[in-house]
Amino acid sequence: MSEHRQPVRVGISCGDLNGVGIEVVLKCFEDPRMLADVTPVLYCSTKAVSHYRKLLKLEEVQFHGVADARDAQPRKLNVVCPWEEEEAVPEPGKPSAALAAFAIKSLEAAAQDLAGGKVDVLVTAPIDKNSMQQAGFAYPGHTEYLQHMAGGDGEVLMLLVGDGLRVGCVTGHIPLKDVSAAITMDRIVAKARLLHQSLQRDFGVVEPRIALLGLNPHAGDGGALGSEDKERIAPAARRLNDEGIKAMGPYAADGFFGNGSYRHFDGVLAMYHDQGLAPFKALSFGHGVNFTAGLPIVRTSPDHGTALDIAGQGIADEGSFRAAIWLACDVRMNRERYKQIGANPLQPQKREKERKEG
Repeated sequence: MSEHRQPVRVGISCGDLNGVGIEVVLKCFEDPRMLADVTPVLYCSTKAVSHYRKLLKLEEVQFHGVADARDAQPRKLNVVCPWEEEEAVPEPGKPSAALAAFAIKSLEAAAQDLAGGKVDVLVTAPIDKNSMQQAGFAYPGHTEYLQHMAGGDGEVLMLLVGDGLRVGCVTGHIPLKDVSAAITMDRIVAKARLLHQSLQRDFGVVEPRIALLGLNPHAGDGGALGSEDKERIAPAARRLNDEGIKAMGPYAADGFFGNGSYRHFDGVLAMYHDQGLAPFKALSFGHGVNFTAGLPIVRTSPDHGTALDIAGQGIADEGSFRAAIWLACDVRMNRERYKQIGANPLQPQKREKERKEG
């Protein structure tokens, strides 16, 4: 980032207090160089942060408690507590609906401050979805909650980003038995349009190339192994190309990743969750980022979950969380540039003409 740019104010929801969220935050900002270009604001209690700092022997990591995100200080890890300090006592590794209630409060506070302009972007630490729903969280996950908070029912797209890969999914968290019925030509086209828009606006790709993966083995083998590829995915690709979107496919998913074909595309649209995420995590786990395309705000998260099995042991890798912070900053910058490019292209010429005439 340019030395003339203001540090990006990064709001961070703490996620599950019994998971690895606070650990990866502390490890990330253990390196003071991270604070040169970002001003982090962690929504959590200072006592919970102190608990993990002591448990994990990360005493050198300094943090600063503030009452309001507007008071966040540069070059410090700022902590805003959205509940009474004494209420939450972490128990690393244990699923807990009681403590998941604090993850909800953290997310709500971070989202409100993002909407209010107190922070610029949002990075969400992992949550335990089962515990969250037991605690009264009315959404399947972060994406649906933020979509609701943004005030729209429009399309959003979960996009996994890392090591040159950008993988989205037509269907998300639904049972495998329901996938085929959920994959329609209209839905494929809508998700591909959103991916195309995100590649341009969020990633600065001028003419994106998008690969559509097939649903069935060998992309259906011409209909011998299922009709969806021939009757829904291939026509969707044709419609997208008629609209000026460079979409190709369907590609057999195994060979597509196995032979490196993914390297020739700017984005990949998988038909269902594991079809896209399994190869992505095999290729980029530990450095990948979950980005929600289609939202008016910028939100990222690490590509791993709460990791309750290793929570509190000091072995969680902060690489994905660090990548999530940098991607959020990059997307914000790319959106600013995209907005400038989309402004009236005649204005600069008009100003130059006025300058010469004046």
